[in-house]
Amino acid sequence: MKLKVNILLFLVISGIIMSCNQGKNRTTENTFIIPDSIDEVSMQIHEEAMAEVIGNLASPVEIAAMLNDLGIPFNGTLIASTEKVKELESGFYKALALGAYGADLGYLNIYNKNTQIIDYISSIKYLTDELNVGQFFDFKTLNRLCENKHNMDSLMFVSVHSFNQMNSFLERTGNGKTSALVVTGLWLEGFFLATQIAKDNSKEELIESIGDQKIILNDLLSLIGNYSDNSELKKLKQELEKLAVIYEGVEISYQTGEPETIENDEGMLEIIQNEKSVLHITAEQIERIRQETYLIRNHFINL
Repeated sequence: MKLKVNILLFLVISGIIMSCNQGKNRTTENTFIIPDSIDEVSMQIHEEAMAEVIGNLASPVEIAAMLNDLGIPFNGTLIASTEKVKELESGFYKALALGAYGADLGYLNIYNKNTQIIDYISSIKYLTDELNVGQFFDFKTLNRLCENKHNMDSLMFVSVHSFNQMNSFLERTGNGKTSALVVTGLWLEGFFLATQIAKDNSKEELIESIGDQKIILNDLLSLIGNYSDNSELKKLKQELEKLAVIYEGVEISYQTGEPETIENDEGMLEIIQNEKSVLHITAEQIERIRQETYLIRNHFINL
């Protein structure tokens, strides 16, 4: 369960990792050292809810890659600006912005917008320092691993190890809500990009992706609902619930296909139950979702 939760950092910094091939010649003066061990702590975040969110949440790089593969042009007017990052005052908005910049960075990277990437990396570094988790971002190691972008196993290990410590630190210091906010910012920004782009690009894959967010939205509401005693998160939840109301009319059904038998690495036979999801969503529902997402994102991620 905890391993699934730890994938969050990989999602947030995937843009940084994958953009390293465009920035090998840049040097990094700031080096953070990851401690060798951490204390076991009692998780305050609802682990099942967090794991469900992370399990369903697509990497911002994957979303951006889908848009690129569909031949949809880059739209730089949609991403959050880095100009106002130092004007953010509360940890609430800083954590949301950290997640948002992670999604934007993946989008920039896929479309090879190299000149803008460094601004987003700098903003992420600033926010992690402001949230007192900058020590968990080992840029020296990441830069070294970036020299070989195919070394994904090592990259994943560093990412998982880093978020494990960051998340545990936040829990230990009573700031578990920060993790939930980073996840929310990541999802909200990626979803904002998808819905706004869908206004002029009604590609089937994009529409299906928007419809499928009904599931992850419900999981996200369950996650942040654990912090209903916080007024800011309570307001965020109330706004996201408006989206959930629209999604009530969106139907997702599943059709079971023929089971498939495969042989695993140990020579044992495994039976995989294949199923296909069928989405029922109208153009009117897509437009209502787009408009509501626009309002929510620009209220909470006003950059």
